[in-house]
Parts: sequence; structure tokens; C-alpha cells
Amino acid sequence: MEHRNNVTVFILLGLSQNKNIEILCFVLFLFCYIAIWIGNLVIMFSITCSHLLNQPMYFFLNSLSLSDHCYTSTVTPKLMTDLVAEKKTISYKNCMAQLFIMHFLGGTEILILTGMAYDRYVAICKPLHYTVIMSRQRCQAIVIACCAGGCIHSTTQFLLTISLPFCGPNEIDHYFCDVYPLLKLACINTYRIGLLVIANSGLFALITFIILMVSYVLILYTIRVYPAESRRKALSTCSSHITVVVLFFVPVLFIYIRPAATFPEDKVFALFYTLIVPMFNPLIYTLRNTEVKNAMRKIWYNQLLGGGRYFT
Repeated sequence: MEHRNNVTVFILLGLSQNKNIEILCFVLFLFCYIAIWIGNLVIMFSITCSHLLNQPMYFFLNSLSLSDHCYTSTVTPKLMTDLVAEKKTISYKNCMAQLFIMHFLGGTEILILTGMAYDRYVAICKPLHYTVIMSRQRCQAIVIACCAGGCIHSTTQFLLTISLPFCGPNEIDHYFCDVYPLLKLACINTYRIGLLVIANSGLFALITFIILMVSYVLILYTIRVYPAESRRKALSTCSSHITVVVLFFVPVLFIYIRPAATFPEDKVFALFYTLIVPMFNPLIYTLRNTEVKNAMRKIWYNQLLGGGRYFT
């Protein structure tokens, strides 16, 4: 039997049907979104306008902040608009576009985190070869490869989803367009497609998470013989990275590593990697990093008292 796609608009059920909870969520998410904008812009401005951009770790951090900035903007504005709107709808085309962009930026962010872990591994485990291995050209190539990997992941996810026929109903039990809620609405058997989604998203996230954890274990093993001060500095940097990785990957794995199914908890877990982690990233990477704080201090001091002069 041939199925046609009769759906042109989807209805997003959102986080809650209770108006008071929606208003409370709107206020909280507005605060989070403003914090994400300010935090990431301050980091990008501070790194770009200082000598830190020439250091691989901060080059990757700058890329991560840009990715975070764009990633959360794919979902959060629509989420906040729907929280105060009477009708929560999204067109089929916008739904597919949101799915593609979100997975592209999410996949890119995962790979950038891997690049940052590789940078720390080389810096701590192969310090004598660090400047040769992590050259500017190598860092740029890694970021380009991260974007290409994110694009491949997202394109696969997009092609799997856009091929699905939707005959009705058209209510998505989520606050954004994602694969599993859409699979639930398709009017064909999606078991095999669900397995492909697990392979594309779930295994991708799981393998990356394992690689990241192994790299940090090797780093921790290496620094055990370092002097106390050097060990403290390495632990401070790595603990920041590990915190971000765990906060990001655990919710992602909870949602994508299982067979195609949706649970009410999915929406809460999705908030971690779409809103909460992007909000905490600037805090985690700046409050525990003396070099970034010093760069920020000097730049804003020059801006306020030095006639807008940058330093290099």
C-alpha cells in the first residue's frame, strides 16, 4: 500500500499543558537564553581579541562557544514563543529544517569536544611535541573535519526522516522536531528506520563518549607523577572538560541509544543538551580558567579605560 504525506503542519505539545507552568518556564528559559548569549559572546570576544586565539585549547573553546550559540538558537526561541502562544504549530518544512540544523550543530559540538580532549591529551601526554602536532593548520583542519562530520550525521538523520510518510495525526509530543517523536507519527512500520537512527545517533554518541573517557583516563594516568602544582592545573582543566562531557552525553545517550520509543522524561533530558549545558559551558570554562579571566579583565579594562584599544 502506497502512503502519501498529507501533513503540512505539525502541532507541538510542548513541555506542559498547564499555563502557569508554561509562564514559569518562559521566565526561566528567557534567563537561560540571555545568559547563553552573553556568556558565549563574552568568551568569543575575549578570545578573538587576545593572544589566546593562537593557543589550540582556546581556538577550540572559541569554536565550541560559536557552536553552542547557534545550537541553542535553533530550538530555544521557538520553545519560548510556544510557551506563551495559544497554538503551538510548526510547518513541515520548518520542522525538517530544525531537525537538520539541530543535528548538524549537535554533531559538530560533540566532535569539537573530542578535538578539545585530543588537544589536552597531546599537551599533557606528549608535551615536547605539542607545538608541532597541534599547529594552527592542524587545529583548523580538525574544526573543519568536525563540521563535515556533523553534516554527514545530520544529512543521514534528515534523509531517514524526510522519507517518512505522515498521514495523520500530526501532534508531536515534544517541544521541537526530533527523530523519535516523528517516527511515532509515521504511517509505516519504522522498526528498521529506528535501528538506523540508533546506529547513526546512539552509537555515534556512545563511541565518541567512550573515546573521550578513555582519553581523560590516559591523561589522569599520566599526570599522577607530575609535581603538585602542574598536577593541580591539569586536573582543573580536565575536570572542566569532563563536567561538560558528562552533562552533555548522559542525556543524549539516554534518548538515542535505545530502540525507537518516546517517554515523558525525554523532554526534560533534552533540556540538558539544548539549554542547560550551553548555559553552563561559559561558566565552567571561564570561572575555573585563570587565562580566560585575565584576558577578559584586560580587554574590558582597555575598552572602558583605554579608548577601546585591543591587546595582542
